[in-house]
Amino acid sequence: MINLQYADLVWDHDAKAHELYVANLAPIVLFTYNRLRHTQETVDALKKNVYAQDSSLFIYSDGPKTEADIPAVKNVREYLRKIHGFKEIHLIEREKNWGLARNVIDGVTQIVSTYGKIIVLEDDIVTSKYFLKYMNDALMVYKDFPQVMSISAYMYPIKKMDLPETFFMHVGYCWGWATWREAWELFEREPEKLIHTFTEEEIYHFNLEGKADFWQQVIENASGKLYTWAVFWDIAIFKHNGFTFAPRDSLVFNGGMDGTGEHCGSTELYNTSIAEAAVSSFPLTIQESVLARERHRAFFERGNLALFPYLLVKIKRHIRKLLNKIICTGTFNRNGGR
Repeated sequence: MINLQYADLVWDHDAKAHELYVANLAPIVLFTYNRLRHTQETVDALKKNVYAQDSSLFIYSDGPKTEADIPAVKNVREYLRKIHGFKEIHLIEREKNWGLARNVIDGVTQIVSTYGKIIVLEDDIVTSKYFLKYMNDALMVYKDFPQVMSISAYMYPIKKMDLPETFFMHVGYCWGWATWREAWELFEREPEKLIHTFTEEEIYHFNLEGKADFWQQVIENASGKLYTWAVFWDIAIFKHNGFTFAPRDSLVFNGGMDGTGEHCGSTELYNTSIAEAAVSSFPLTIQESVLARERHRAFFERGNLALFPYLLVKIKRHIRKLLNKIICTGTFNRNGGR
């Protein structure tokens, strides 16, 4: 009996539909830089995925920032040139350093404009073997639902009790995600414009009713302190009343929260276990899960409290450095006056 509340994945039980499904798998785009071990772990996990051998992989390898980065980037590229296990592999080696945000924006725009849909990974995202199936299933199911703008394979370590297997959120995620051309065309990276047009009420709701502070990233992008992309994808979804389809149990693990990731410190707050089962629920009623939003708010509220001792340590360390600098400067001035 067909359950009208959920999509029927015809390609799972019809040979002809499955053949068409495999012929139209979304391209995978992987962004790498200078972290060989992380890249190897990401590629190794991706190769074990159902449908990996039927998928095209595009790798954007960013160029070195400084001469000191050249050997690490070279090692990563030597490894990338030897990988196999996919239908096609296209390696794009940047001659200069683009930085993560520019690399992602340009790479995603190129591929999604050409193929109409895309699956995106960075070099520290370790995937479940069902990651590609979940992504392609969702891209197929929701392709004619324009309010669904993004698919996420990651889920914060929120409390899972009473949550359904999958749900929709009025937010964005960037650790293993997918989208379509029409949705990505709504992406804009214009922090100054946002600061002048977003209302206090919009900022409040964008920040999960004040429990998070995503908006601070917009401010820091406007000031030039940061140059990032993900918060602007979040805002595109928020501004256009869009949704992200997400799993209760994360299908990815971010291995870059060890202090090696760009704009990331070292923390275990976002650690998740990787789901070992395939996702089977793809609801056809598109609305945000009230319970999931409550759990997101609770997670960020707890996270802010957990970060407080860490922030105190950083502040103390910064003050100590300033004091040492003042003492050294004072000693130099006294010696210079002799």
